[in-house]
Amino acid sequence: MRAIEEQAKQAFEASKPLAFLSSAVKNAALIQMADDLVAHAAYLIEENAKDLEAGKKAGLTAALLDRLLLDDWRIVGMAEGLQRLSTLADPIGEVITGWTLPNGLEILKKRVPLGAIGIIYEARPNVTADAIGLCLKTGNSVVLRGSSTAVHSNKAIAAILTTAAEKAGIPSGAIQLLDDVTRQGVETFVKLNQYLSVIIPRGGADLIQSVVRNATVPTIETGIGNCHVFVDASADLANAVEIVFNSKVQRPSVCNSCETVLVHEAIAARFLTQLAARLSPAGVELRGCDKTLAILPTVKSATQDDWKSEYLDLILAIKIVSGVAEAIAHIGQYGTLHTESILSQDMAAISAFTTQVDAAAVMVNASTRFTDGGEFGFGAEMGISTQKLHARGPMGLPELTTYKYIVIGNGQVRG
Repeated sequence: MRAIEEQAKQAFEASKPLAFLSSAVKNAALIQMADDLVAHAAYLIEENAKDLEAGKKAGLTAALLDRLLLDDWRIVGMAEGLQRLSTLADPIGEVITGWTLPNGLEILKKRVPLGAIGIIYEARPNVTADAIGLCLKTGNSVVLRGSSTAVHSNKAIAAILTTAAEKAGIPSGAIQLLDDVTRQGVETFVKLNQYLSVIIPRGGADLIQSVVRNATVPTIETGIGNCHVFVDASADLANAVEIVFNSKVQRPSVCNSCETVLVHEAIAARFLTQLAARLSPAGVELRGCDKTLAILPTVKSATQDDWKSEYLDLILAIKIVSGVAEAIAHIGQYGTLHTESILSQDMAAISAFTTQVDAAAVMVNASTRFTDGGEFGFGAEMGISTQKLHARGPMGLPELTTYKYIVIGNGQVRG
């Protein structure tokens, strides 16, 4: 466990000079990192193949293997994310607000880095590149703890990006990938308050809750997404079918995919017949309430556990509700404060839904899949925060900063 502490200490020390690097140096590093990822694509795919083979032997589902996969397209996507970050405004040094007191004191509220950030994540190698890029852009060092399922991929990405970053002027030690991927290692990692400013866990509910329960370092909860789409009586049914299809099928293994569809009883028979016909060829397993089974007798009967499940797979629960009030109540009971969507042309229903549903993002006539830092124009994201303190929703550059007050006087003393 000493190795974990030593890596965190190195990141802490590197965070001090990193905090004062110019935007030009950080942007040059991001561009170099992006170029080197693409240049080493064949090597990354080769290393990723080792993780995929191990995952198949371990019985990982197709959805989890998809999360793990690196191909040319995804490597280019990682590189483009780093390049986009280089074009965004640097939040460090930004004066958020300022004012002058009656006694002449001038007060400035200024953005500064958090320090050394710890990231714990599962089976998504692209997170390695995103996290490193976001942290460096905001003047933070980063300590990464990936999962054993992606160990070869993560090591390859981190090695390429570390070499590129240091070549461009990033302090040595600012990027750390923990070699220890044991559960005991996590228990040590999340208690290193003397070195880490914050821990951000990304993954399933078990991982996130374990970190939240055991960490003494402040944590930001991300990622658990039991997301719903409510199809109101006034919805355009053709559009609604496509939105639900996209929300579930486009990438089922991620936290902003739809897990439950709530359907207004007035249009349930027409809509569910169309939806089942659209989802069936994609291999989606449907699980429905009793009213759903009366319309689609071949689907599985939903249990209480289905309403609270984050499947991360081609499984979709369906519940028929009496209207927007029941939909809101269901989401209030089972939602995870991530993303909820209403499909409707009724402004009263839309207003009730957007006002009363408690979630980091509420969509109107749009797919849940849009809750994403890249889609929001943030370049990339550290995760989707489902808590309410400090950061909420997609965590882009400003969410990886804190602030300090600078008070400028000319001899004032307090009476």
